Amino acid sequence: MKLPVMAPEHLTQLREFEKKVLANHAKIEAWFRSHWNEHRPPFYGSVDIRNAGYKISSIDMNLFPGGFNNLNPNFIPLAAVAAQDAVQRACETAKSVLIIPENHTRNTFYLQNVYALSEILRSAGYEVRLGSLNPEVTEPTEFETALGDKILLEPLLRTRERVHLADGFSPCVVLLNNDLSAGVPDILKGISQTVLPPLHGGWTTRRKTEHFSAYNQVAAEFAKLIDIDEWQINPYFEKISGLDFQEREGEDALAGAVERVLAKIQAKYDELGIADQPFVIVKADAGTYGMGVMSVKSADEVRGLNRKNRNKMAKVKEGLEVSEVIVQEGIYTYETMNGAVCEPVVYMMDRFVIGGFFRVHEGRGADENLNAGGMVFVPLSNSIPTGSGDNSKKPPKPASAYLNNGTRSACHALKKTVMWTTNTTASTFTA
Repeated sequence: MKLPVMAPEHLTQLREFEKKVLANHAKIEAWFRSHWNEHRPPFYGSVDIRNAGYKISSIDMNLFPGGFNNLNPNFIPLAAVAAQDAVQRACETAKSVLIIPENHTRNTFYLQNVYALSEILRSAGYEVRLGSLNPEVTEPTEFETALGDKILLEPLLRTRERVHLADGFSPCVVLLNNDLSAGVPDILKGISQTVLPPLHGGWTTRRKTEHFSAYNQVAAEFAKLIDIDEWQINPYFEKISGLDFQEREGEDALAGAVERVLAKIQAKYDELGIADQPFVIVKADAGTYGMGVMSVKSADEVRGLNRKNRNKMAKVKEGLEVSEVIVQEGIYTYETMNGAVCEPVVYMMDRFVIGGFFRVHEGRGADENLNAGGMVFVPLSNSIPTGSGDNSKKPPKPASAYLNNGTRSACHALKKTVMWTTNTTASTFTA
C-alpha cells in the first residue's frame, strides 16, 4: 500500500505532539486503565480523524460502524480476540450472536460489511446468524455481497420478551449493526436479551453535541495529564435547535453560531500564528452516512441557502428531518495519497483498536467533508503501533519507525485520540 504523506510544513508540529504522547506512555496507559475500570466501552465503534499537523482530533464517532469490509484481513485475529472479550463482557455464557443489520439489502458493499463482521465473530468462536427487520424479508433469503460472498438474512421474530429466528435461535447477545435512524422498532423494546450497542445509542435519541459535550471533559482531563493545549485534540462546537431548512426558520440563529465559532478559531489561529482560513462544518446533530453536512467559511453562506442546499440539509438517512445541527470547528486534513486528500478512520471493539483505513477523495479539498460520493477506502497495511502491553513501562516505537520516514508519525497519536473518544461515548451512552 502506498502510504499517505503529510505536508512537510506541518510535520514539525505533528512530531512534537508525538514526542509528548510517547514520553508519557506509562502515565497514559495508567489513565486508560483507571477509566476502563469506571466505564464500560461500547461493543464497537469507528472514529473519523482529521490531522492538520498543528491539530489532530476525532470529529465524529459511529456506534454502528458499517465498514468492516474495508479493514485489512490481516487484522482479523486481533479483531477476533477483541470480539471475544466484548461478547464475554456482555454475556459470559454466550455461544452465539444474533446480528441485526440495516435494511438496505441492495447496497452490496454494506452487505460485504455484514459478512466481514460476521466472520470476525465466527473467528472468535461464536455461531453467527442475521435477523432482519426488513419487512420485505419474509423468509430466509440469501444475498450476494459486493465481492461475491453469500449471507443469509432471516426474518426477526419475537415471543414474549425474547427475539429469535424461526427455528428458535435466540442467543443472549443481540448485536445491532443498524443505527435506528428510523426509530426503535417495537420488536426490540423491552426484550430480556442484551442489546449492543444499547437502544438509546441509536440516532433516535443520541446527539453528536451530547457526545462532544462529554468529550470536552475527557479531552480537558487528558490534556492536563500530559500537559498539552486541549485545543490540539478538541474541536470547538455549538448546538443550534429549532431549524427548518425548507422554511428558512432559524437561519439567523445558525448564522450567529457560525460567526461565533469562526471567531473563536480565528483567535486561536492568531495566538498560534496559524495562517489558515478558519472554517466550520455544519452537520445534522443526529445521523450518519455523511448526509446533512456542509462546510462554510462565512456566516453569509448559511443565510439564504439555495433550494439545492436547503434540500441537502433538510433531511438525512431514513428521511429523518433535521431541526438540530452541530456547528463544529473545521480541521484541515493535510494528508494526501497520490495527490488526493485523505483522512484516517479507526475501528475499535471494546477497548481495543482493531485497525482502520484511509478515506480518500480526489474531488474534495483539505477543508471539505470527505464522507461523500466518490470516496475510496485504502486499508491500513500495518497494525496501529502500541507498546509491549497495557502494563508496559516501555514506550512504543515512534510510528515513523513502522511507516514511511516520519510521514505517519500521527499513527500512535491516532490510537490515543480514538481511545479518548471511545471512553467519552462509553460514559455517555453505555452506562
